[in-house]
Amino acid sequence: MPTFTSDGLTLAYDDNVPPGGGERTIVLVHGFSSNRNEGWKRTGWYTAFDRRRVRCIALDQRGHGESAKPHDAQAYTRDKLAGDVIALLDHLGLNRVDLFGYSMGSRTALATALKAPDRISNLMLGGVGGTLIGERALPGGNPMAQAMLAEDPETITQPMLKSFRQFADEQGEDRQALAAMTGAQNPAFDRDAMAALPMPVLVVAGQGDTGAGDPADLAAVFHHAHGITVPGCDHFSAIPHALTKAAVFDFLDGELDYPSR
Repeated sequence: MPTFTSDGLTLAYDDNVPPGGGERTIVLVHGFSSNRNEGWKRTGWYTAFDRRRVRCIALDQRGHGESAKPHDAQAYTRDKLAGDVIALLDHLGLNRVDLFGYSMGSRTALATALKAPDRISNLMLGGVGGTLIGERALPGGNPMAQAMLAEDPETITQPMLKSFRQFADEQGEDRQALAAMTGAQNPAFDRDAMAALPMPVLVVAGQGDTGAGDPADLAAVFHHAHGITVPGCDHFSAIPHALTKAAVFDFLDGELDYPSR
C-alpha cells in the first residue's frame, strides 16, 4: 500500500498505470464514509480508466479507509482536505491532472481547483448540484454526527442519514472520525471565484439525488461547464452507472457542448 504524508498525517492511495503508461492522468476523490476501494475500484472506475489508457490515482481521504483518522474536527476543514490532494500531486511529481470527486469528494475537488487552478486540467464534480451553492456545514453537521455515533442505527429516522451510517458500518469506517469531520467549519464557496476558474467543469448527479439538486444549476455558476442528470439513479446508484461513466468520458474527450452564457 503506497502512502504519502500531508499535514503530518499518513494517507493511503492507489496509483494505477496502464501498460505502456497512461495517455492522461486523473485523480479520484471519494465521498463521505467511503474509501478508494469502495468508491472507485469496486464500482468499476479503475477498470474503465485502465481500458482507456488513463493513469488513475485515488486516495483515501483523511478519516477514511487506510488513511489516518484524527478525531479533531479542525483536522477536517475543506482547506486541509484540498491540501491533501495537492500534497499527493507533489509527492508523485505531477504538475497538472484531471480531477474527479464524488459527493463530499466533489467539495474537496472544487476546493482543490480553487486553491491551485493551475494544477487542474479538467474538473468533474459528481453527486452534487444546485444545493452546493451557498452550502456551509458539510456533509450535514450535528444530525450526521449523531447518526454516526448512535448506539443503535435503527434509531436513526432520516433515510439519508441512516444510509450513510449503514454504509460506514459496512465499510468498517471509524465513526468517531466521521462524526468529527461533520463538525468542521467551512465558509461557503465563493461564486465569483468559481466563475473565474479557467478549466472545463462537468457536474453530474442522479435524477433521484434530491439532496444534490439540479446539476445544471451548479454548472451555470462556472464559465465553462456542463450539467448532466443521470436518469433512474439516486445518490449511491449513480456512482457505478454506465451513463455516469459515459458522461465523464464524453467530457474528457471534448464531446460535450457547453451551453451558451
